[in-house]
Amino acid sequence: MSTPFTGPIPTPTVPAPDIVRCAYLELVVTDLAKSRAFYVDLLGLHVTEEDENAIYLRSFEEFIHHNLVLRKGPVAAAAAFAYRVKSPAEVDAAEAYYRELGCRVERRKEGFTKGVGDSVRVEDPLGFPYEFFYDVEHVERLTQRYDLYSAGELVRLDHFNQVTPDVPRGRKYLEDLGFRVSEDIKDSDGVTYAAWMHRKQTVHDTALTGGNGPRLHHIAFSTHEKHNIIQICDKMGALRISDRIERGPGRHGVSNAFYLYILDPDGHRVEIYTQDYYTGDPDNPTVTWDVHDNQRRDWWGNPVVPSWYTEASLVLDLDGNPQPIIEREDKSEMAVTVGADGFSYTRPSGGSDEAAEGFKLGAQV
Repeated sequence: MSTPFTGPIPTPTVPAPDIVRCAYLELVVTDLAKSRAFYVDLLGLHVTEEDENAIYLRSFEEFIHHNLVLRKGPVAAAAAFAYRVKSPAEVDAAEAYYRELGCRVERRKEGFTKGVGDSVRVEDPLGFPYEFFYDVEHVERLTQRYDLYSAGELVRLDHFNQVTPDVPRGRKYLEDLGFRVSEDIKDSDGVTYAAWMHRKQTVHDTALTGGNGPRLHHIAFSTHEKHNIIQICDKMGALRISDRIERGPGRHGVSNAFYLYILDPDGHRVEIYTQDYYTGDPDNPTVTWDVHDNQRRDWWGNPVVPSWYTEASLVLDLDGNPQPIIEREDKSEMAVTVGADGFSYTRPSGGSDEAAEGFKLGAQV
């Protein structure tokens, strides 16, 4: 039996696995040809290997076998959020850690996907399918293959974003697992709406967004510069698929990154992301945002479309079945900001700016 998705999560007595970074996502897609056209022809991810049932893709600077697996299946969903650990011994540590937590655990010495060896997959306490691995096939790193470099090149896998009903519960679990918090969103009543968590020295390897879950909110790939993101927008416009641009381009307040959100043929959300900041010092401060600060989600104060708060992808258990969705009991970020940021402040009250305080109206629901 998997661990229930509610209630306190104990801290295991055994050490947590030493996680290096988010490494790949396995997505189930319903039409492999359409998904290939989106991820390869449009976004330019590089094919490491493919067959009639799956495509293994990597970003430009990657040297491990893949960062994204597209696997054909009947229900569009996320099948695995995979993290690389520091050594083979840390795969043992992951297995011991989750067994003590009481989670469902499966280990395959031959791995769960092509190109990846000894791995552990678990149904974690939040209901997500997590994987931990070290052994992996190395492939050509394309860093200096400028003959292959496109104007909108995706250079790295940056992060996942997970929707979960109880963000503080998820935050405590991930902190026990060794993640650190770079930024969060709260209100004056102490409700936490989101948290950004990292292992590598960037703003996040994964984020927790408060909402009905467990669900995948998005996967994010980095570009070198913001003009790469603008090129993707121009390309989508030229192909007459601008309706698949959900939000952006813009600049986040949280993380400071330049962003774009687009939807693949199954509705899986992909963020294109660049220019966040270094978080590697042990005393790196956590930045807390007021949920009513209109610039937290978009530095320019542009509204967040309602679908960004409400839509997300299912996640699967280890048998390939969709996990049940638990409703969020705390206030929703969309609700407290009225119709996806309809009434959020532009300037905080107090001091000389009080007279200049104003509101930027957004999409009303």
